[in-house]
Amino acid sequence: MRILSWNLWWRYGPWERRREAIAATLAEIGPDVCGLQEVWSAAGENQAAGLAERLGMHWCWTAASRERDGLTLGNAILSRWPITAQAQAELPAGGPAEEGRLAVHARIDTPGGALPMFTTHLTYGLGRSQVRVAQVRALAEFVAGHAADCAYPPVVTGDLNAEPGSDELRLLGGLVTAPAAPGLVLIDAWRYADPGDPGFTWDRRNGYQASSILPDSRIDYILVGPHRRGRGRVQSVRLGGTAPVDGVWPSDHFAVVAELQQ
Repeated sequence: MRILSWNLWWRYGPWERRREAIAATLAEIGPDVCGLQEVWSAAGENQAAGLAERLGMHWCWTAASRERDGLTLGNAILSRWPITAQAQAELPAGGPAEEGRLAVHARIDTPGGALPMFTTHLTYGLGRSQVRVAQVRALAEFVAGHAADCAYPPVVTGDLNAEPGSDELRLLGGLVTAPAAPGLVLIDAWRYADPGDPGFTWDRRNGYQASSILPDSRIDYILVGPHRRGRGRVQSVRLGGTAPVDGVWPSDHFAVVAELQQ
């Protein structure tokens, strides 16, 4: 089972050309399930719906911010298999001027049973760890509440805007501190990557990052609960979207792609 997580960078940059580059990259990777962030909707057109139609997938999308100039920003889940239920949870905001932050859940009817899939996008910014910690606690409760009776462990994807050693990731992992929700342990799939690959998803190799004030960072994740009788065991993980398509970089983030045992 191939899982992908990717921040699509809303309608920034050459978005019309990027739309094609994103679709072509996804078609080449061939994911079974996608968690996507910064997915736009405008005037009867939804980016998630367009991608799902092109790739032959099911989809769900939820707005994460108010409409602005006819555009709405949201998070989406795409699945090769039917989505039998969906839910969302608002996460604590960082202040009155913050965009909305939320987590999206889709229960996916895979051939091996129900997969509880989630995606989210946490608050951006240096020095905002305290805000993201509060968001992670709400996220963990949401995940725990929708993952108990499934054949597969929960899979949480997203742009967490936090590096692996941060308090945010420690709370989700439950390895070096108490987990944010009792009994919920989410393993960073990148722990199964080549040890020599830093897995930077925010990377100055990306054509949009030449003037970034941030150093190269790994801030996008696929997190997986302990496997259930082998189902959901992480087999491999790598980056995706790491090259231009017809001269156009698809997004300012690289994607994360993991293979899980089905």
